[in-house]
Amino acid sequence: MDTLPETTVVSHAPGWTLFKDVYMAGGTLFVVSSAPKSTFPEARYMISNPLEALNTPENIAAREPSDSNICWLSPETAKSWWGGNVKFGERNRVWSVEGGTLLNNDPPQFLDHYYHFIGEFIMGVQAFWTSAFTPEHTYLDPTALPPSKGQPSESISKIASPSSNHSIPPITRLIFPNVGPHEWRDRPGFNAYFLRAAFPSVDVEVAYDWNDRVDATTEPNDKAYTRAWHFPHLLLHDRSAAFRGDWCGSKSQRIAAEVIEKARAEGRLVKSWWARVRQSVAAFAGADSENDVMEPETERTRGTAMETRMPRKIVVTYISRQDARRHLLDADHAALVTALREYVKARNSEWTADRTGTKREWELVVAKGESMTKDEQVRLFGRTSILLGVHGNGLTHCVLMPPSAVSTVIEMFYPGGYAHDYEWTSKALGHRYFGTWNDTSFTDANLPTYVSYPEGFQGTEISITPSVITGIIDSRLMTSMPASHHARPPHV
Repeated sequence: MDTLPETTVVSHAPGWTLFKDVYMAGGTLFVVSSAPKSTFPEARYMISNPLEALNTPENIAAREPSDSNICWLSPETAKSWWGGNVKFGERNRVWSVEGGTLLNNDPPQFLDHYYHFIGEFIMGVQAFWTSAFTPEHTYLDPTALPPSKGQPSESISKIASPSSNHSIPPITRLIFPNVGPHEWRDRPGFNAYFLRAAFPSVDVEVAYDWNDRVDATTEPNDKAYTRAWHFPHLLLHDRSAAFRGDWCGSKSQRIAAEVIEKARAEGRLVKSWWARVRQSVAAFAGADSENDVMEPETERTRGTAMETRMPRKIVVTYISRQDARRHLLDADHAALVTALREYVKARNSEWTADRTGTKREWELVVAKGESMTKDEQVRLFGRTSILLGVHGNGLTHCVLMPPSAVSTVIEMFYPGGYAHDYEWTSKALGHRYFGTWNDTSFTDANLPTYVSYPEGFQGTEISITPSVITGIIDSRLMTSMPASHHARPPHV
């Protein structure tokens, strides 16, 4: 590089910062700017000391960032460190890493989990990257999330066509500086499968590769930085920093919430922001296109969000965990499957009676992920309308469901237990969410206000009253389907 461009922040939310022209030497990120440090986001909302997170005062304090994590330099200091002597025809000792870089500063603690990797991290990346390059108030995504504070609720429903005069640059590489080659992969292998399917051109670098870059910036036994790496566009993610934000730390405990709420408040959350990722993974698996899964647009749905369209067939998928450590009582599982089969059979009979000669419009699938290939799972959940299961990793597959007028996630908990994981994620993706405690259900108006893991939460004696599940499906369909789709609800 002949010059050292100053660092700017394109967009920021706690735990998510998109830099333009940021530098790295010795493992430290350097912000080169003539502007006061106070004009940038506070460091603790951008980065942390990447230690495993424990909920102790000592650990919380130890994860606060220092100058070894991120440091500010004046242009003069940067030039004195890395600038060449023009008189002697020397060039700057700064080397550009071209393209868009995603830097995940987290330790391995949560990365090897399908939900945390895809349902939090990749969701946050996609929402942040697309919104950062979107003009303000161009078009909004009317998800089921409540409007942000200060944003009038009526603005959420205003939808315009995507602007054609802006482009979103691709992410070129994903760097895990604190993670080994296998530590970001989950045991079933969905993290790598999903990443490669959604972003086939992205290179992945891990701690070994990062250390190669670090070593190249210093001479052996010399503390001076002999050169630096320059990143034209770098999205820095840090989980601990996200938890210092209000939406993640105080309200949802979901790192992607900081991104999505910021984008919504600014009018930058792109309509169908997740669709490209979902559709890329579906195509990779050989799934039906969403035009085959969804009914054609009508005058009523044209120009509105995907959530107003109906699926051609309503597919109810029950994820069975009966072979896992956390599952329903065996008798309750059997009763639920029987009730669902009777319910779907009755619905199909009514549909056939009302629409003679049509294809069967309801389907029940009782799925066991461990007995299916990844392609088979993607193809199934890519056409699922209603997803239900005991709290667990399989519900992460809601990221593959096309949002529709009836798309629903039903999560069964041990009575008294609750976690935000799939409630927040489902709604962020445009699905309706319900939770159950045996014979009780809850949704937006009466969600638990606390996270709770009582004894029995992880056990094998979780109970469910089948009529609660079929009742949820009934109520969901009767309030979401056009009148022409209604049939008499069967009594199961």
